[in-house]
Amino acid sequence: MLKSLFTMLAVLVIIMGAIFWENKFIKTEFNEFGQVLEILYDKTDKQIATQEDVFAVQKNWLNRKKYLHMFIPHTEIKEMDLWISEAITLVRDKEWQDAISKIEVLRELTEQIPKNFSITLENIF
Repeated sequence: MLKSLFTMLAVLVIIMGAIFWENKFIKTEFNEFGQVLEILYDKTDKQIATQEDVFAVQKNWLNRKKYLHMFIPHTEIKEMDLWISEAITLVRDKEWQDAISKIEVLRELTEQIPKNFSITLENIF
């Protein structure tokens, strides 16, 4: 009886630790990516961004998404991919206002996606 109780308690502690680690990992990844997006946003706002700048952001995202795929649904990942791809074309064509709007959506997604997976009452119930 005591052994079973101890085992259940140990499993609960491991699961809770994994949940908190996952939450921290997702927040950290999106915060770091958000900083990269801020640089791109500033350059685009000043109309000095190049296609290579957006490619660098895309490469940064591709490196992160390898690991985020384990925790986040494919649809959320794909949405980020699509907005980045659109931003590449708009910056290349020097359509600054449209590019800014795409980057703003990306910034919003980097804030909202981690909230969807955080440990809050609204996500639990």
